[in-house]
Amino acid sequence: MAVPVLVAVLAAALAGAGAQCPAAADLRGVNGSRVCAELFTDDSPYYDKCCGGKSLVVECGADAPYVPWEWSGSVSSLVVGPRCQLTVWALPGKHGKTKTFGPGAVPRLQEVRRGLFGNWNNAIRGYYCKCN
Repeated sequence: MAVPVLVAVLAAALAGAGAQCPAAADLRGVNGSRVCAELFTDDSPYYDKCCGGKSLVVECGADAPYVPWEWSGSVSSLVVGPRCQLTVWALPGKHGKTKTFGPGAVPRLQEVRRGLFGNWNNAIRGYYCKCN
């Protein structure tokens, strides 16, 4: 009887061990400063395992027409802070298709449409983030 309970508890603990998107209200900088958004390189078919991999913290007022080369085309999920707005572009230099994200988590950018056949998974090449 104790073994099935132990297995169930262990399975529940391991299920929560994967990455999970932080709540928008939980976005804070290292020194407690306000963060506009956080971008992540990994997503998963399972929502509780999204927002993993490397993360890029975007400060309020950040304007990046060119995403750093190691991040260009590798953002798969993101979280935007409360009272903030993240605008992204599909081409460097703020060209191409654009999309604006409001507060909250987007665990799978693959599910966000970009044009008729595309999506925003690994497509962000520039961004601007503002907070009120």
